[in-house]
Amino acid sequence: MANPTPAQIQQYIAAGLPCDHLEVEGDGEHFFATIVSAEFEGKTRIGRHQRVYQALGDRMRAEIHALSMKTLTPAEWATQAPKA
Repeated sequence: MANPTPAQIQQYIAAGLPCDHLEVEGDGEHFFATIVSAEFEGKTRIGRHQRVYQALGDRMRAEIHALSMKTLTPAEWATQAPKA
């Protein structure tokens, strides 16, 4: 089975989790995702990561070998976004 692309990982996450912003980078084995979702409100970092793993389902075990992520609420994202 071919390694997934960053675009595929992005599609997998977006299909299972409503996101205000979603960006995935990677080389086919190691991925880094920036995920902004209102569903993260009131959740700990672990709870947020578990929600992303839930969206990815079995792909996390079968296709994706390493995924680092930055999970933010829309309010947290607004404070980090560069000002124009």
